[in-house]
Amino acid sequence: MTLKGKTAIITGGSGGIGLATAKTFLEQGAASIMLVDLREDDLKAAKQTLNSDSVYTFAADVSQASQVEAYTKAAVEKMGSIDILFLNAGIEGVVKPLTEYPEEIFDKVIAVNVKGVWLGMKYGFPEMKNGGAVIITSSVAGMVGTAQMMAYTTSKHATIGAMKVGALEGAPLKIRVNSVHPSPVDNRMMRSLEDGFAPGAGAEVKKSFEQMIPLGRYADNQDIADLVAFLASDQSKFITGATYVIDGGFTT
Repeated sequence: MTLKGKTAIITGGSGGIGLATAKTFLEQGAASIMLVDLREDDLKAAKQTLNSDSVYTFAADVSQASQVEAYTKAAVEKMGSIDILFLNAGIEGVVKPLTEYPEEIFDKVIAVNVKGVWLGMKYGFPEMKNGGAVIITSSVAGMVGTAQMMAYTTSKHATIGAMKVGALEGAPLKIRVNSVHPSPVDNRMMRSLEDGFAPGAGAEVKKSFEQMIPLGRYADNQDIADLVAFLASDQSKFITGATYVIDGGFTT
């Protein structure tokens, strides 16, 4: 019960990693969780899956300051405090050469994946009055380059900079900030990217990626949730400003 009595916000809360993390937080004794995501229907389904009175939901666009401020305020009203802030919301954009990449999609990916992280900390820090843990979902795409993924790769590199600034400014407040960097995860986002790389032949793309991973498989959502739970707990109380690669050896 490493998170006993803790309160948490999870953005991207109805997606694969967000939902698995919420379940793990509850199993580890979290007192209450606020799931934040864009669509109300997805949040309702997530809450039904978790089947807990300790779970609250809030529909918000994490790239909009007023909506981030609103979900933060709602979390404090419902839960009384914020101990853990898991900034997990993210979008993949499209797979296109940089010369063909649509400007509007580039702007949206940066807004959600980078601005959403900054806004989460901007409004979350003042409410983490007893200190706490911020965990940011980045990617192995934040450590290396990936052709035809200009927006996503750029955004995931940028989250490392945001994390490091957060770690430095959070330290006097006893707020730790770290990022996690998964390789391909076996969920909806990867199905979208596989099809983007080879429309109609996503299964072959998956096989190709798996052959590049020394452990021979994609991560699953639970793999990521377990790492996030560790970074959210007091077991990692002297860890801040760190990039945690979880990739089965993909970037080795």
